[in-house]
Amino acid sequence: MSDGLVCDGCTAALLLDSDVRYVVDIRGYAAYDPMEITAEDLRGDQRAEMSSLLARLESVDPQSAEEGVHKEFCLDLCPACWRRYVRDPIAGLRRADESAPSAEKGDSAEGSAGREK
Repeated sequence: MSDGLVCDGCTAALLLDSDVRYVVDIRGYAAYDPMEITAEDLRGDQRAEMSSLLARLESVDPQSAEEGVHKEFCLDLCPACWRRYVRDPIAGLRRADESAPSAEKGDSAEGSAGREK
């Protein structure tokens, strides 16, 4: 493996063998729908609920809590891995028993997870 920039898909050295590299920024976050507050909610003891919530949060690791709602990655890809990615960006999320689009010749390398943003 090279000490320089490598493709996160196949670990090929980037910018040495090719003039082109691709950067993919991925941002995932928890989607929250607006809450509907009812009259019953307003009759409850909000102070007790807030105290209970804060007590539970004190035992949660801050990094785990953050990753539970937001995570960003940045991938550096060579041209072959870029073509594979744009053709099927969720390939890595499929279960082994699900079918996927056929790979192009020479695009069969397994990759790493990229770098955190």
